[in-house]
Amino acid sequence: DGCPPGSLVYAEIKRCTVYVTFTGYPDYKSLVNWYREYNELGYLRTSRHSWNKYTDEEKQRAVNYYNEHGKCVLRTVKALGYPSRPLLCSWLKEMCPDYKTRCSADTSLVNLPIEEKMQAVIELHTSSDSVNKIAHKYGVTSTTLRNWDRQLSNEEPTMPKRKIKSMISNAVTSSNTEELTEEVERLRKLTSELQAQANELADQVYHLQLEKDVLEKAAEIIKKDKGVSLDTLTNREKAIVIGALRDKYPLKELLLVFNMAKSSFCYQTASINATDKYKELREAIRTAFNDSGEAYGYRRIHKAIKNGGTAVSEKVIRRLMSEEGLAVRRQRRKRYNSYQGEMTPAVPNLLQRDFHADSPNKKWLTDITEFSIPAGKIYLSPIIDCFDGLPVSWTIGTSPNADLANTMLDMAISTLKEGEYPIVHSNRGAHYRWPGWIQRMNNAGLTRSMSKKGCSPDNSACEGFFGRLKNEMFYGRDWKGVSIDQFIHKLDRYIKWYAEKRIKLSLNGMSPIDYRRSLGLID
Repeated sequence: DGCPPGSLVYAEIKRCTVYVTFTGYPDYKSLVNWYREYNELGYLRTSRHSWNKYTDEEKQRAVNYYNEHGKCVLRTVKALGYPSRPLLCSWLKEMCPDYKTRCSADTSLVNLPIEEKMQAVIELHTSSDSVNKIAHKYGVTSTTLRNWDRQLSNEEPTMPKRKIKSMISNAVTSSNTEELTEEVERLRKLTSELQAQANELADQVYHLQLEKDVLEKAAEIIKKDKGVSLDTLTNREKAIVIGALRDKYPLKELLLVFNMAKSSFCYQTASINATDKYKELREAIRTAFNDSGEAYGYRRIHKAIKNGGTAVSEKVIRRLMSEEGLAVRRQRRKRYNSYQGEMTPAVPNLLQRDFHADSPNKKWLTDITEFSIPAGKIYLSPIIDCFDGLPVSWTIGTSPNADLANTMLDMAISTLKEGEYPIVHSNRGAHYRWPGWIQRMNNAGLTRSMSKKGCSPDNSACEGFFGRLKNEMFYGRDWKGVSIDQFIHKLDRYIKWYAEKRIKLSLNGMSPIDYRRSLGLID
C-alpha cells in the first residue's frame, strides 16, 4: 500500500501478482507479507506463533468437562461457551493422548454413564415433558434418546446385546452391578406391561368406535322409529350398513359385529345391486293403494292389479307392499250407542244372523254410527242391502235425531220397485221405536226386525260396514283444521266410491254397482 507507480517495490508487487496468477499459490496478501518480511529481516521465519486468549486453567477446565460429561465436543462447547470445536480438538490432542477424532461404528458420540442413560429413559416414560426437552437436558438429540430407550427395553436394539452388556460393565463398578441389572430387568418388565396395557386399551377404543359408527350409520340409513338393534335388522339391512362402512373398516370386522356370514353379505349385495324386476309393479301397487285412499289391503290390491291385466301372485303383492311400507291404518274407538230404554215393544229377530239374500231388496240392515273430530261430532245413518252390501241410502248430520233416520228410510223406500217389501233389521235404538219410524214402515209394507239388547253380532253385517268405513277413511288421519261441512263432503264421497268403485272380494273383485250390472239388474 502507498507504493508509487514506477518504483522498485511497485514493480516487484506487480511481478508477484503475475506469479500468483500463474502458480495458483499463495494468496496475494501472503505473498506481499513474505516479500516485506524478507526485505526487513533478510530471511523468512520457519515457524509462527499466534497469541492465545485462553489461559491454561480454562483449557484444563474444558478438557476435564469433556472427559466427565460423555466426551462430546459439541456438548462441551455448548455448556462452557468456549472455545470453538476445532480449538477444543487441538487441546484434546495435546492434553489427552488417548483422544480419538473418529468414533467407531458401534459407539455413540455421547458416551454417558449407564446411570444417566437409565435416568433419561425413565424420565422419557414418566415425565410430562416432551422428548426434545428431555434430550436437551442431557445434551443429546431426540433420536439418541429413543435409541437408549430401545437398547434398555430390549426392543430392536441398535447395537448387539454383547455391546450393551460390555458398556454397562465398563460404566459401573463391580459393587453395584447386580443391583443395576435387577433394576434394568424390572424396568424392562414394567415397560412390557405398560406397552401391553396400551395395546389392549387401543384395541378396546377401536372396537368401541366401530360399534358407535355402526349404530349411527344404521340409524341414519335404516331410520328406525324406536331405535336400532343390530339383532333385529334383516340381512338386507345389515348388508346396506356394512356397504356404507367398508371404506372405513375391514369387511371381516364388520361381519363379526353384525354376526353375519360373508356368503350372506355377498348374496344380499348382489341382490341390492341387481335390477328390480318389480319396479313397474311397485308403481302400480302404490298407485292403486293411493287411489283407494290407503284403504286397500294386499287382497284388494291384488284384485285391482289383476283387473288391470297383470297376472301376479298374491304373495308377491303382499311382500312388495311390506317392503314399500304400504299398510292400512287400524284403530279402535268407542262405538256410538243409541239405546235409550224400552220406549215401545220390541219386535223379534227375524234374520237370526242370516245375512244372505238371493236378490236385492230382500234384507236391509240399518244403524247409526258416530264420528268425532276436533270441529265436532257427525252421525251417519245408512241402509245396507244384504244381497251385495250396497249402501241403498244414507243421511249424514250433526245430531242423531229422528229426522236423520226417517229421512234415510224415505229415500230407501223411494228406490223400491212394485212388489218389493224387504225386512228392515236394526238394533233396539230409540230411532227405530219412535212412532214416526213405525208409521213409515207400516205405510210402505216393510217388516221390522230387531237384535237382542246389547248384542252387536245380531247386526254384524252392518257393523262390518262401519268398521271398514272407519278403518279406510277415518282412523289414522289428522282431522285438525277440517270443518264439519268438509268432513260431511268427504264422508259422502267415500260412500259413493264404496258403492261404485270399491273392490269387494266376495263379489269376484267387483264393486256392488258393477256386480249388479254384470247380473243385468241395472243398466
